[in-house]
Amino acid sequence: MISSQFKRLCFVVSLVGASGLLGGCATSGNPKDPVEGFNRAMFAFNEGLDKTIVKPVAQGYDAAVPVPAKTGVSNFFGNIADVFIGVNNLLQGKVPDAASDFGRVAVNSTIGVLGLIDWASDMGLEKHDEDFGQTFGRWGAGSGAYLVIPVFGPRDVRDTVGLAADLAVEPVGQMHNVAARNTLIITRLISDRAALLPADKVIEEAALDKYSYIRDAYLQRRRSLVYDGAPPRNNADE
Repeated sequence: MISSQFKRLCFVVSLVGASGLLGGCATSGNPKDPVEGFNRAMFAFNEGLDKTIVKPVAQGYDAAVPVPAKTGVSNFFGNIADVFIGVNNLLQGKVPDAASDFGRVAVNSTIGVLGLIDWASDMGLEKHDEDFGQTFGRWGAGSGAYLVIPVFGPRDVRDTVGLAADLAVEPVGQMHNVAARNTLIITRLISDRAALLPADKVIEEAALDKYSYIRDAYLQRRRSLVYDGAPPRNNADE
């Protein structure tokens, strides 16, 4: 059963997305970013949160934790993600990829000691990247307007709905032991942020306008992921 806390979180994510679309006073002339004023405000909030709390903690984690331990943490959460990556590959009709995903879970959960060691990659079982936003895209749903969600960051309408679906089935968030659940969520957040530290300098040096740079990179990357690296030339579906 989905916890009431997680249901509320999913509701908040959807509500924020809707509020961005309805924020007429924040509209812009960009058809892909019609609520740019709202998005820039959320972007500034997220940047402030990252600068004051998340990034310093991630830097401390990166400096203090040995590489094998950091790899184990990343592998552990990656193993959990593989379950629903497999589900999404099934929903997209990519049965061989789904079989590989579930094979990864079977291997890494057993001889990989609950996913801490990624033996599956060494055995040739490829790591994929799928989520419900991509599945909705493969089903024909348009991306909709670009949105920036508090804490969760860049999204579009389709991916905001997909995020709510991802959160609704995500097993860590379903744990009844509140202390263990919160510890795992925070650990994953720190691990994921630490993995992005090398990209910070690149973005800062490349971007005259960091907001626009991240927006354009996000939209391009997500479109590529939906079409498995081969998006059509015609943008009508978007």
